Amino acid sequence: MNLSRLCVLFAASVAAICSSVVAQESPAAVVAALDARSDHMTEVAMKIWTLAEPGYLETESSGLLQSELREAGFRVEAGVAGIPTAFVASWGSGSPVIGVLAEFDALPGINQDAVPTRQGIDGKTAGHACGHHLFGTASTHAAIAAKEWLEATGSSGTIHLYGTPAEEGGSGKVYMARAGLFADVDAVLSWHAGDQNYAGPNTNLAVKSAKFRFSGVSAHAGAAPERGRSALDGVEAMNYMVNMMREHVPQQTRIHYVITAGGSAPNVVPDFAEVYYYVRHPDPAIAKEVFERMVLSAEGAATGTQTSMTYEVIGGSYNRLPNTTLQEVMHRHLEAVGGVEYDEAELAFAETVQQSFENPPDLDQAWLIQPNEFRQTYASADTGDITWLVPSANLSTATWVPGTTAHSWQAIAAGGTSIGAKGMMVAAKTLALTAIDLFRNQGVIAKARSEFDERRGPDFAYEALLGDRDPPLDYRLPGARR
Repeated sequence: MNLSRLCVLFAASVAAICSSVVAQESPAAVVAALDARSDHMTEVAMKIWTLAEPGYLETESSGLLQSELREAGFRVEAGVAGIPTAFVASWGSGSPVIGVLAEFDALPGINQDAVPTRQGIDGKTAGHACGHHLFGTASTHAAIAAKEWLEATGSSGTIHLYGTPAEEGGSGKVYMARAGLFADVDAVLSWHAGDQNYAGPNTNLAVKSAKFRFSGVSAHAGAAPERGRSALDGVEAMNYMVNMMREHVPQQTRIHYVITAGGSAPNVVPDFAEVYYYVRHPDPAIAKEVFERMVLSAEGAATGTQTSMTYEVIGGSYNRLPNTTLQEVMHRHLEAVGGVEYDEAELAFAETVQQSFENPPDLDQAWLIQPNEFRQTYASADTGDITWLVPSANLSTATWVPGTTAHSWQAIAAGGTSIGAKGMMVAAKTLALTAIDLFRNQGVIAKARSEFDERRGPDFAYEALLGDRDPPLDYRLPGARR
């Protein structure tokens, strides 16, 4: 072969290699790779939807996501932070280090079939009314897509996928944060199921929760009531005092409770009763202060009813610390990916679901991208603590029919259909593209860190609102007591 011919072949080979690398680097290639595995991702998500395992009991759901990551070449450390279903999956080396959060717990006490009218599933005691089956699956495959990009391009960087259990009241991420699992991370990305597509800067409410347990003396309520001391009276007295306290707390405070045990028969003075409380406020310090006042009410109730009281802090998390720098990057990629387009069957499903709402919004909310504007929201999430430790960004996508609220049968229904799966794909693509953008542009990470330091302030010292307690691994078990 003559020299000129060799040079031509060599040049063609180099061009082909360069073309391949460029294709692997492009956002279109990343999106195409995720689209190629969309059927598999939907299958994984719907397995978790069917399992519907509550907090700290998500053995199969957690194991399924760990298996996906191991097959993709990640190193998986399971059982972190003293939680059997928590894990960290890692790939790569060097900086930057990008974390992605994945949830997979379901809510007890609510279930629904994947149909547009109210229809429970016999024998099922929990459901994915907050879309965490989609959350965990999308995050897992976004991390895999980012890993494939790092591998294809030979770029420096490390990707961590955090399997985070028990978001619903169990504060799983707080224990992981407290254990120092985010100490080496430069940025954390997250998302959540929703009824619209939004990636603007936002915050929510700090929360502290506890179960208050009253013990009394059993007696025959008719024959010997004077010998009894009702634990239920203790709960009711506490509730009365806390409800009076509502008039004298800061304006944005939210307090809510449910009696989880109150006796079994009216003719038996109950010797045990329990009430489960949440306190929320935009400022973690005020949430903690109101909680302490609530403890005083419980102590007074026990004194007045001649019962005894103990309480167990179940959960606690900070409000979300917004980071405009990272949210701008995420919003840009969400706009590029686009929202959820309904086919005819999905449109019919959505229209039927909306018949159960009062004044539902337009269905075009599912495919529109919301403006990049600041929002104050009024739920809570255990992602809050992480955002005070690491610059973070989050988004929501339209996995539910517009007008749907979390923790509803309508959320479970849509989340078990192709509507939920399409919203999941929007999230996976946006997360993957945002992570890759950060790997490529470390200047953005430096800018985000500067904003983070300024917002948090120089005197911030992290102290978990739930204290030094161990994870309450049995908090979702029926009748759990300590």
